Amino acid sequence: MTTAAQVRDDIPRISLMWLLIAQALVIIPHLLHVPLWLIGVWLGCAAWRVQVFRMRWPFPNAWVKAALMIGSGFAVYLSRGGLVGLDAAVALLITAFILKLLEVRTRRDALVLIFLGFFTVVTSYLFADSLLAALYSLLPVLALLAALVGLQQSGFAREPLAPLKLASKLLAQAIPLMLLLFVLFPRLEPLWSLPQPKDKGTTGLSSSMTPGDLAELGQSAALAFRARFDGAIPAQSQLYWRALTLPNFDGRSWSISERFERSEPQWQAQGESISYSIIMQPSTQPWLFSLDVGSSEQEDIRLMSDFRLQRRTPVNRTYQYQATSWPQALRQPQLNQRQQQEFLQLPRTGNQQTRDWAQRLRGQYHDDDALVSALLRHFNQELYHYTLKPPLLGRDSVDEFLFSSLRGFCAHYAGAMVFTLRAAGIPARVVAGYQGGEINQAGQFVQVRQFDAHAWVEYWQRGQGWRSVDPTFEVAPERIERGLQEALQDESELFQGDIFSPLRYQHIAWVNQLRMSWENLNHSWQTKILGYQRDSQQAWLKQWFGKVDWQVLGLTLVASAALIIALIVLWMFKPWQRQTDPVQRVLNHFQRVLRRRGFKRETGEGLRDFYQRIHQQLPQSQQQAVRVFIETYEQQQYAEQGQDLATLRRALAQVKK
Repeated sequence: MTTAAQVRDDIPRISLMWLLIAQALVIIPHLLHVPLWLIGVWLGCAAWRVQVFRMRWPFPNAWVKAALMIGSGFAVYLSRGGLVGLDAAVALLITAFILKLLEVRTRRDALVLIFLGFFTVVTSYLFADSLLAALYSLLPVLALLAALVGLQQSGFAREPLAPLKLASKLLAQAIPLMLLLFVLFPRLEPLWSLPQPKDKGTTGLSSSMTPGDLAELGQSAALAFRARFDGAIPAQSQLYWRALTLPNFDGRSWSISERFERSEPQWQAQGESISYSIIMQPSTQPWLFSLDVGSSEQEDIRLMSDFRLQRRTPVNRTYQYQATSWPQALRQPQLNQRQQQEFLQLPRTGNQQTRDWAQRLRGQYHDDDALVSALLRHFNQELYHYTLKPPLLGRDSVDEFLFSSLRGFCAHYAGAMVFTLRAAGIPARVVAGYQGGEINQAGQFVQVRQFDAHAWVEYWQRGQGWRSVDPTFEVAPERIERGLQEALQDESELFQGDIFSPLRYQHIAWVNQLRMSWENLNHSWQTKILGYQRDSQQAWLKQWFGKVDWQVLGLTLVASAALIIALIVLWMFKPWQRQTDPVQRVLNHFQRVLRRRGFKRETGEGLRDFYQRIHQQLPQSQQQAVRVFIETYEQQQYAEQGQDLATLRRALAQVKK
């Protein structure tokens, strides 16, 4: 037998409906990084809970719940290779969020599920913090609030959208407080970090490079970083974004060296400097991007001995930093014997034809600059071809590329030139990074994508230091001056992997303009919202308060919050509009309805006189509704029959119809 207390503690149908909608909305953004079998688990649990509500199925017993819990945990372990790590933790959280649905019997259980849903929404920001992701997160928050409202308000049973309307009002009322806390509350450093899984695929440069690696990146339109310059944007041909220096060659791949990383680089600033800020996408690697020679005053960034900028920890989240570069700087004019040998290293055997050719070049050109110029002329005058689809090369890859295939991507040309220079006795190394970028005219910044990945050459001369040359420019100058898309117009497969990419439709002016505007909006989101961290907050507060006094800021925060809450309360209750007599409020509503139809009651005019004046202008059906309302009002107001507001409001409803 069901008691009255149990009936009051049951979950209303409207709340259960919004709980199911909220669960679906919470799970959707996680589908890219959780096992897809969780979709089946949610569909099964949702169907089971609906059948329980319809009294067709019972709640699962303890054995069934234990089996579901253990089975789901084991499935997460198999699909993620363990139960430790970001992906596994989020998968377990979502699994618990789904299975909890089968335990929801009372309002208290529903509250636990709703609060767990809010926490799960927050975890989606660990994987995506773009403007689109932030806007989408409002949907599950609204659905969860609607479920919470429906749980407390039984009067919404017949109006499915009423909880959503009230939830929207509550969210709107919270926005001023949210903005206040965002601006004034101290931006604290995270107490812990959640690194990305090591086996999680990330598009971008790696610590080693084979000739085909950059060709694969050349087919990806994923964003690498955005750069905004303090002054004019340099020419496309000057935008060489260094990421890595690759001095080691094993016969197939070029890789970084950690032998001299701890030593300080020797360089001398010359010429004009260039200042800029960069917003870098997650790469799970510690190295950053900069023009040569780059430096930064941020505490967690240092300039390595090979002139790359590196962060203390890997970039697992969107990262913003400031940098200054001196493109004409003198870089390392002196190298000791050990360092010179590092940049002359070649495998003992292999690519003999290239070694012999390098010796012949050395015999013809005793000056290093002359030999480098001869190599560049060779690439320019011979029938070399720049392509994303080079042929596969065998064991002697440099020989086959230089003398047989003559087809390759930037990594082929850079690697072959460094090998030849070293064989001729000139210290040289491969530099990997990005070249160029697309200028966003809407926001005046440069956006660099993975297909802008590039490799070029640095060779060393005593007293003059490292000098940069780009053999790709000799083969495909349009690649350097106008970008990869111009250089590879004939290769239709450039974006075939993503048919929905707006880059495929750049030739349509309005589509391209929309893309630029949206990316400018995202850039503003990252700089002004996501970039509003401790340093930028303190700089902004100093502009307003002169100095950062946290006691004053705390009092300002409390006083402002109290003022906002007071204004919200006044707006909600509107005490200046409140009438002491509820019947009079209904009468005022009646008069407003007629006034909107053009019938205004004069001052001092009685209701019966008012009706006699306007009744001939009303249709027959409306005459009766108005007359019934007036009679009902007079009976309640003057006949001492008591205030039956429900009857009077029903009469008003007929008038409104």
